[in-house]
Amino acid sequence: MIKLYYHPSPNPAKVALFLEEAGLPYEMVPVDTRKGEQHSAAFKAINPNAKTPALVDGDVTVFDSNAILLYLAEKTGQFLPAPTPEARAQMLSWLMFVATGIGPYSGQAVHFKHFAPEPKGYAVNRYDFEAQRHWGIVNDRLATLPYMLGDSYTLVDMAVWGWARAVPFVLGPEAWATLPHVKRLLDEINARP
Repeated sequence: MIKLYYHPSPNPAKVALFLEEAGLPYEMVPVDTRKGEQHSAAFKAINPNAKTPALVDGDVTVFDSNAILLYLAEKTGQFLPAPTPEARAQMLSWLMFVATGIGPYSGQAVHFKHFAPEPKGYAVNRYDFEAQRHWGIVNDRLATLPYMLGDSYTLVDMAVWGWARAVPFVLGPEAWATLPHVKRLLDEINARP
């Protein structure tokens, strides 16, 4: 059975969403990152980067949420775009955009706003600006398309969903006024059975 090493945060949540959507049986293994459990030797043997999520599927170990999404999509043949080089390039571009932009800037905005031991004005302003800018790009994309890659729901939408759930915590509850298309996608995914 698949084991998902999980802490309730955006990146593990998107992997759990995929597992649920695909109907794959899995066991959730909690890792309390606030207590530092991700730094244990046992967990670092699974993910040397000491971050959640990580996934163990028999003899296969995968870490980093978007790598896990891609592994699961390829394993199951579900939630992938059309099998063309062009569609795959779009998928990889947007999946990496979430991995290198949305996730890091949103995560750092949360850290400096809510968890830094002392106020860090410059850092708060920088990460807030970049998080808002990146979410604006996603919002613009969704203004003309029902899903990130077009007409079909894919793993890229799941990757966006993980962080979209946190937009009010990242940018404040008023952020939805400027991100209506992101909110539409979030609501649509939340309404899926």
